[in-house]
Amino acid sequence: MSDSVRELSVNLGDRSYPILIGRGLLGMTDLSPYVRGERVMIVTSTVVAPLYLDRAIRCFPGKTVDSVILPDGEQHKDWQTLNRIFDALLEQRHSRHTTIVALGGGVVGDMAGFAAATYQRGVRFIQIPTTLLSQVDSSVGGKTGINHPLGKNMVGAFHQPQVVLIDTGTLSTLPPREIPAGLAEVIKYGLIRDLPFLEWLENNIEALTALETEALSEAIFRSCACKAEVVAIDEHEGGLRAILNLGHTFGHAIETFAGYGHWLHGEAVGAGMVMAADLSHRLGMISQEALDRVRDLIERAGLPDRAPRGMRPDDFLERMAVDKKNVDGNLRLVLLSAPGEAVITSDFEHARLMDTLNAFCDEA
Repeated sequence: MSDSVRELSVNLGDRSYPILIGRGLLGMTDLSPYVRGERVMIVTSTVVAPLYLDRAIRCFPGKTVDSVILPDGEQHKDWQTLNRIFDALLEQRHSRHTTIVALGGGVVGDMAGFAAATYQRGVRFIQIPTTLLSQVDSSVGGKTGINHPLGKNMVGAFHQPQVVLIDTGTLSTLPPREIPAGLAEVIKYGLIRDLPFLEWLENNIEALTALETEALSEAIFRSCACKAEVVAIDEHEGGLRAILNLGHTFGHAIETFAGYGHWLHGEAVGAGMVMAADLSHRLGMISQEALDRVRDLIERAGLPDRAPRGMRPDDFLERMAVDKKNVDGNLRLVLLSAPGEAVITSDFEHARLMDTLNAFCDEA
């Protein structure tokens, strides 16, 4: 294992697990202690497999390792693709003692985790995220699932991994669009819970977009630390954990409208966070200066700050109505009470929401 590995823990009692962060960990870290039994099924994608599958296999010395390679992209995060994982497990006679490994971005991680949560009523699971977004967000916390045509991530389960292995070196092979998309989730942590981190991001955002190693390592570590802390307090999103969805209600509506895969998740969340900040300002919760601060950081990260062309307020409302945070038909949103502080509320004027939607759709 690399000498420069940094380690965090997600504290969930006897289900606690480590997050290992460093450059060069993939292929050099023995993950076999986290495997139950002798068999491993690596789930990866057509894009990631040629780059990293061989290295991932080396993380399981002495184990029998199989793999299943899925088509790449959010548009494939569905029942049909999920069944390819089950087909491979059954055809190769994997038992309930197998361990499923997610090697890839958030789509692979969510689907492999959902397969692990449900195959023979639950098997062990390991996350090896290879995109910035999956390293700072989706690989930590145990949320798994697939999309439905009417709503993103509407079918799934909570299923915690045994370990998360983050090799920051994999970021060097990402397409350029993926870096800003990952930075959206990084910025989110500063906005919802960590003002000093937000200030650090404002001073280092150009270093992050330039993929400077030390800046990336620090951003990933601090993002995972924030996520781990929130998950330890509220594993199943009964309260506090919902703040991790800042911008996501608007963002998921954008993804569903545009068609899964046309907007990257982080791009939609970036625009959604500006919309959430705008509504917070209209409700008198934050100042114009705070709103400008959010918009400026999103723009500097290279993220969009408007709705897709052709999307209207009614398109938002229709899709936001099926958001998982809603309770008894009441729309609940994550808003900002200050930079570095988020609140979850359904107590807002509908007219102000419409003002925000109209403002962000007026050039569509």
